Amino acid sequence: MTTPHRLVNPPTMAPATGFAHAVLPAQGQTVYVAGQTASDPSGAIVGGTFCEQYDVALGNVVEALRHAGGDPADIVSLVVYTTDMKAYRDDRSGVGAAHRKHLGRHYPAMALLGVTDLFDADAMVEIIATAVIPTTGQP
Repeated sequence: MTTPHRLVNPPTMAPATGFAHAVLPAQGQTVYVAGQTASDPSGAIVGGTFCEQYDVALGNVVEALRHAGGDPADIVSLVVYTTDMKAYRDDRSGVGAAHRKHLGRHYPAMALLGVTDLFDADAMVEIIATAVIPTTGQP
C-alpha cells in the first residue's frame, strides 16, 4: 500500500518498526475517527483475545474512514489504548497480521498506551485515528 503522505524516519533515531516517527500529510481534508473498540453492529464487544479485538477495532476504524471518503493509506496517526499490555507483547505477530489485514504495510505515526480500563468493561483495546484525505490532484 502506498500513501500520499511522507513518512519520516530519521537515520539518527532508533529504527521505526511497525510505525513512523513522524508523518507529513499531503494537503487535504482531515478526518478524526473516534475511538473504536471491537464492537459489532449491535454494539456488543466481540473477540476473546487481544488480537481478535484489535482486528475488529482496526476494521471499525477503516470502515468509519471509508464512509468518510478515505482509505487506510490516508491514516497519518493511530493511538491504541489497551487494558492488557502483556497480551499485546505476547502476540505481536498476531497484532502485526491484523494490522496488515487492514492497513497492509502502511505504518503511520502510532502510540500504544496502557490504561486501567475503557468505557466498555469487556473492551481490551480502543483505537483512535487521524487521517488526511488528499485534495484531488495532489501527487
